[in-house]
Amino acid sequence: MDEFDDVDKTWLSTSSIVPPLPVGARKMIRLEDVSKVFGETVRAVDRVSFTVERGELMVLVGESGSGKTTTLKMINRLIEPTGGRVFVAGRETRLQDPVLLRRNVGYVFQKIGLFPHMTVARNVGIVLALDGSRNQSSVSRRVDEVLELVGLDPILYRDRYPKELSGGQQQRVGVARALAAKPAVVLMDEPFGALDAITRSRLQKEYLRLHKSLGLTTLMVTHDLTEAFLLGDRVAVMKDGRLLQLDSPAQLVRFPADAYVESLLETTLSQLTRLEAIAAKLRTS
Repeated sequence: MDEFDDVDKTWLSTSSIVPPLPVGARKMIRLEDVSKVFGETVRAVDRVSFTVERGELMVLVGESGSGKTTTLKMINRLIEPTGGRVFVAGRETRLQDPVLLRRNVGYVFQKIGLFPHMTVARNVGIVLALDGSRNQSSVSRRVDEVLELVGLDPILYRDRYPKELSGGQQQRVGVARALAAKPAVVLMDEPFGALDAITRSRLQKEYLRLHKSLGLTTLMVTHDLTEAFLLGDRVAVMKDGRLLQLDSPAQLVRFPADAYVESLLETTLSQLTRLEAIAAKLRTS
């Protein structure tokens, strides 16, 4: 019995094999007037439109309740939109099987979401095993490949359980799982928010390296504007379910769209100014 033999595959058929995303698509994610209303009155997302180009790392930023995570989850249909249209690599998502859609889109959860009863290898390889198109040796090789990509030696880590890992190691496993099926698009929901500052900084740099070297398209959610500026090619500011501004970090600083965006920036920039002043004193002391 191999390490995935007890995974239920009885529902699989050849129709479950995931069709690849179109190779030539430039707009990898596109939202057109997308809204989400919970119940009859709570408008969590209000007619949001944007695109994420192939190879771009875009960040959604905003306070709690701004609608950023709901927007992210509507892209792979973890939440269904109330209105508007969502496209991934040119294909409208509502016309696709949601399970198959998610196998083409990597997803890194806010709280990592590893299965505690499964080893690292099984957590990383679960989507590949459920796909049904790979044999065990192929799954095992790919698991080892992505563990190495995220800086975890397969010999040391593949047979460990999540409780035997540090927070940073668990997050690396979460990223490895998201990359296992070689997705062109990766969605990340506050992926580094629960980590200490040193580990967070290290993983931010490592993911940025992976994003560029693998040619990924990434949409990330964070409440940390500094993180958004460090990682994002463009940053989208959300408030009360609406998209207030979408620009490069430099353009956001130079030309904030309204008073809210300006106030959001002021807090971060004042912190950076204080840090720069401290650094200057250290250099001259």
